[in-house]
Amino acid sequence: MSIETAVQLLVRLLAFCAGAFVIGATLRSMIATFILPRSVTDPITRFVFRWWRSVFDRRASRALTYEVRDRAMAFFAPVTLLALLASWIVLIWVAFALAYWALGADDIGAALALSGSSLFTLGFVQPPNAASLLVVFGEAAIGLMLVAVLISYLPTMYSAFARREAAVTMLEVRAGSPPSAPEMISRYNRIHGLGALNSVWASWEAWFADIEESHTSLAALAFFRSPQPDHSWVTAAGAVLDAAALVNAVVAMPHDPQADLCIRAGYLALRRIADVFLPPHHASPEVDDPISISRQEFDAAWAEMAAAGVPLVDDSEAAWRSFRGWRVNYDSVLLQLAAITMAPYAPWSSDRSLRVMRRR
Repeated sequence: MSIETAVQLLVRLLAFCAGAFVIGATLRSMIATFILPRSVTDPITRFVFRWWRSVFDRRASRALTYEVRDRAMAFFAPVTLLALLASWIVLIWVAFALAYWALGADDIGAALALSGSSLFTLGFVQPPNAASLLVVFGEAAIGLMLVAVLISYLPTMYSAFARREAAVTMLEVRAGSPPSAPEMISRYNRIHGLGALNSVWASWEAWFADIEESHTSLAALAFFRSPQPDHSWVTAAGAVLDAAALVNAVVAMPHDPQADLCIRAGYLALRRIADVFLPPHHASPEVDDPISISRQEFDAAWAEMAAAGVPLVDDSEAAWRSFRGWRVNYDSVLLQLAAITMAPYAPWSSDRSLRVMRRR
């Protein structure tokens, strides 16, 4: 065997190995993104999402109003999902073309044509030999799998989205728009009685468990915006958590353990969702750690509830310390999620989220 022939064989072997590596990486990306029921860091998915996020961030930065920015960002998650699918298709197409060239295709153009014909199951190009024929069947199977995964993924994703948004929409009736924890407590005191909050904490505990599962296994869901521009799953979560914290700390009524469970379910869900997108954060904050809510804002909420006839405890200083102890569990992560999702204005969450992200 001549040196030239040996070099050609080595180059084709390297091309085949490179193609096999890209095929494996792409299949792993598909499985990690759509099939695996947990959050796994995948470099392909992360690169596509970050690149498109930079594109949309530049566009949103030129928006003069929130409404314009919201309309632009509404397309971010759908466009990125389509771009991710296109990226997988291109990677599979090129990777298999390398394999076909290594197995005897005349040139790279012929290999690309054979790969495209096989991936989309068109069959207009015949493989040059038996080895290529086996690879063709494998590529055709992957092409069909891509379509099947996408078809099955979309209904699952939109079902989770519908469940999330039903609760967010219903919260507007109970907490106003934008949602406010003092307003929510005042309305329940006036209309249903504060005892009715027990069922609210139970239903939102289940909601937090649902979004933790869906928004970590289907990470793009976090960036799907609500049908109404002034709604957001992040600000809704913040309002409910603040309401539970205020009831525990401020309202003069028998302690309800269900409110504790709701808060714990909430901050665990927000932390685990944030782990998918954000750098590691402090998982065990101390009671005396700073929070973004000032004492003046707390006193204003106290006055608002007192004016609405909500029964309050006598010791406002102890109530403030108790509220701080609850809020510190979710304060930072709530504001970070509000910032990266560009949530609409809501008190005690998105109204201060960008300041926190700038400090990071």
